[in-house]
Amino acid sequence: MSEFPRWLERRLAALHDGPPRTGSLIITLFGDAVVPRGGVLAVATVIALFEPMGIGGPVVRTAVSRLVSEGWLERAGKARGVYRLTASARAEFARATARIYGPPPPATEEIALILLADGEGRDEARAKLADAGWGFAAPAVAVAPAGREMPNVAGAIRLIARAERGHDLVALAASAWPLEAVAARYADFLDTYTEAAKSLARTRQPAPLVAAVARLLLIHDFRRAILRDPLLPPAWLPPDWPGLRARGLCAALYARLLPAAEAWLDAHGSRGDSPLPPPDPGLAERFADLGSPTDITKLDGAVSFP
Repeated sequence: MSEFPRWLERRLAALHDGPPRTGSLIITLFGDAVVPRGGVLAVATVIALFEPMGIGGPVVRTAVSRLVSEGWLERAGKARGVYRLTASARAEFARATARIYGPPPPATEEIALILLADGEGRDEARAKLADAGWGFAAPAVAVAPAGREMPNVAGAIRLIARAERGHDLVALAASAWPLEAVAARYADFLDTYTEAAKSLARTRQPAPLVAAVARLLLIHDFRRAILRDPLLPPAWLPPDWPGLRARGLCAALYARLLPAAEAWLDAHGSRGDSPLPPPDPGLAERFADLGSPTDITKLDGAVSFP
């Protein structure tokens, strides 16, 4: 790992200190970098990227086998060692992609309420609503900003309300969702990647391997934070909500890393019998609502990207 900058070496050291995340990293790689290039990848490419990170080939192959058995990956055609996301995993990643790279939800101060029926189906209904980003003001009362998708919940009654004062929305959100835990994840992300931004600001262009590894970890860490975020409109959030700064920082770094990371895939990415195709146009549209990298963030006034 000596070829990596110090911030990246520290992030990789932390990765190895924690529980094994090889399977989750592989899924991040497929969703972020492989789906835009046709969705099919040889395990040899995964190993080529992961071995410099200190994750050897046997560990990668074991993780891939586990992802196949869990229904995340499947063999692509008759070729050995070539995989793609399953249909269910692609659907899951389509939803995740919208959350990670797409614009935030529209502003609203209207509150959607769902009154759940009594009975043994309530726990299942609560689980469906929680997965869709709903919070709970009471065991039988789910809440969300108006317009949020409502799963199919039998026997539920839906109402629309409005808070009398803006701060009531903030209080409601704090009681209905674990926002402190979400904010702590964003704070950890900001600590790590503000240091990364300062390092990259001193580098004219990162090496392709460094950029590919940094891009993978950037999206992996941001994904772990944002997929737990209920993505509430600004009026529902406490002042200085760190999710907004984290998304701006992620977008700026992503734009900085993307050209060199894609160059690594051009040189090393394989479908087994052929190189990876070029990325589709959707790759360039990620984080598009934030504008150009120079407009995204000043990173607390310390760093900006040319």
